[in-house]
Amino acid sequence: MAKKKAGGSKAQQGSNVIGKRLGIKIHDGQSVGPGQIIVRQRGRKFIPGTNTGMGRDFTIFSKIKGVVEYKFTTKTKRKINVNEQA
Repeated sequence: MAKKKAGGSKAQQGSNVIGKRLGIKIHDGQSVGPGQIIVRQRGRKFIPGTNTGMGRDFTIFSKIKGVVEYKFTTKTKRKINVNEQA
């Protein structure tokens, strides 16, 4: 019979996972260029609006040069628009 438990073997499982760097990259009112990433996300919490597009991994990016604007569509979802600079 063993006198000691297996001490630190379970503490290291899954602790060396690299973060995915998700979230808002450009905030409301900031300027953005074409092709620049605005939000990295999983799922559709943010919805693409005018002059924005969505990638396969739900990344929202700008299609033109302009200013980012966030609008609530429901209580939880926000639409992202890029307005042209004058």
